[in-house]
Amino acid sequence: MKATLTALTIAATMIASIASAQDLQKGLLAYLTGDYATALQELKPLADQGDPTSQQSLGAMYYFGEGVRQDYDQAATWYRLAADQGDAASQAALGVMYQLGEGVSQDYGQAASWYRLAAEQGDALAQGRLGYMYDAGMGFSQDYAQAATWYRLAADQGDADAQFGLAILHLQGQGVLKDNVMAYMWLNISAANGNENGVRGRELAASLMTAEDVSKAQQMARDCMSSGYQNCGY
Repeated sequence: MKATLTALTIAATMIASIASAQDLQKGLLAYLTGDYATALQELKPLADQGDPTSQQSLGAMYYFGEGVRQDYDQAATWYRLAADQGDAASQAALGVMYQLGEGVSQDYGQAASWYRLAAEQGDALAQGRLGYMYDAGMGFSQDYAQAATWYRLAADQGDADAQFGLAILHLQGQGVLKDNVMAYMWLNISAANGNENGVRGRELAASLMTAEDVSKAQQMARDCMSSGYQNCGY
């Protein structure tokens, strides 16, 4: 009898788990296709039950006003629930909210702490933002070497803003060796990835270089991008 009850309990748990997974999949698909009403219907119960993926999705919906009235307080609440469970995207989002003072009191120290948690899990947005905070001395003492380290990790994942930040450090010789060729390479890549400042920065770098060095940097940029950021530099 005991064995039968145990088996039934396990079976019920498995069925519930499968149903929850199906609801989550349905909710995420609805979110990705812009069917926010269905997304909210499917994800809210799961979020209430503590599912971090659902909580992160609700945070995003409230942050961007997708299917719900934009509400930074609600966004911060849901992001925090997911972040406390180790969700890197939510940790990065909380970092942004603390940096900008959206739904929470502006606090660069808190922003830096959340960015670091996400960055250490490999989140490119958080790595780039953490690099910027070291670069600007926000939440930390200014440290260009740390800025370069975090910028590079994000840059190698295709983050255009981090690629721009790393390029400027190379252009100025802050935290890395001054190197106009490397600066141009990252500016070129940043521009290709949509960073408008990369276009202007590339023109500035080119004015400091020979035609031969510009050609070399352009080839390096092509090699870097075609290798999936595995072959970036000399």
